[in-house]
Amino acid sequence: MVSPANAGDAGVAEDLIDDLVGDDATDGAAPEDTNGPTVYGDAAYGAGGFLDHLANNDIDSRCKTQPPAPRPGGLFTKDRFTIDLDDDTVTCPNDVTVTIRRDRDGDGTAYFSDVCSTCPLRAQCTNAAGGRTISVGRYEQRLADARAQQTDPDWLADYRATRPKVERKLGHMMRRRHGGRRARVRGKRKVDADFNLLAAAHNLARLTVLGLRSTTTGWMAITP
Repeated sequence: MVSPANAGDAGVAEDLIDDLVGDDATDGAAPEDTNGPTVYGDAAYGAGGFLDHLANNDIDSRCKTQPPAPRPGGLFTKDRFTIDLDDDTVTCPNDVTVTIRRDRDGDGTAYFSDVCSTCPLRAQCTNAAGGRTISVGRYEQRLADARAQQTDPDWLADYRATRPKVERKLGHMMRRRHGGRRARVRGKRKVDADFNLLAAAHNLARLTVLGLRSTTTGWMAITP
């Protein structure tokens, strides 16, 4: 799916998996098959909104979620704070607990404000005159669950074995022979049509390498 060059990958992610969502998602699966669909993606697809969309549609996520970003000067990162979503509070490394203030969309911020001025850990935590703040998004639990899940060795092994296969296919399209690195036309609709033709040609070339041939009984992959 083609999107504007200034848009992130995850902006079209929900549209890409429309066929996995809804009552028809399991049509054609064997009755004994209890495993639902799985979506693989790099950190561009590990945003809270997309993870929430997957979970709400019973789709297993193999999308990498980045840890909290490091802070300049080696200051305490967000994962040094204890976030209690049941009580809607945040506790800092000095065991001070404050309430999360939520906006109408469900996003919130924990303000430590004046307590930072006398905190013995201030130099390790913040340089802000107004004290440390911690942002707690509406999808905080989804992100926390995803980070915990991807520490499982089985999850990591499956991710590392599967996602690179997709990256290799994208790499093939980007090579000069296939011309996928730059758009050859202007306008999103034209670029979309051009890349669909490119992908179709690439698939046909790949099927030929795999030995796909027309036989009297139909198409068949004939390997040496």
